[in-house]
Amino acid sequence: QVQLVESGGGLVQAGGSLRLSCAASGNIVSINAMGWYRQAPGKQRELVAAITSGGSTNYADSVKGRFTISRDNAKNTVYLQMNSLKPEDTAIYYCNADIKSIASMMLLVNYWGKGALVTVSS
Repeated sequence: QVQLVESGGGLVQAGGSLRLSCAASGNIVSINAMGWYRQAPGKQRELVAAITSGGSTNYADSVKGRFTISRDNAKNTVYLQMNSLKPEDTAIYYCNADIKSIASMMLLVNYWGKGALVTVSS
């Protein structure tokens, strides 16, 4: 069974930095796009950043220049380096990935992690 497990969330003061990690596991054959979404209280889930298997990236306008997404294909892991954090970045951050696995009979399936809470105090 494929799983995505996030780590690295926590409480940080405004202006500080955090690094989120998301490791995929479970009979994985290949991973296409990976990304990070976030959902703040009372708001819809939104895309923060995404990265293709080839390394192309895109970012939400609100995080451009402050956040960096990267991935380690050998470790099936995606990272989100968050700098110059603002109180409005407070949210649950979810990892997302399109994965082919033995369990999915080689079909591409979209998976979500359970989320990591990031709280930025002013």
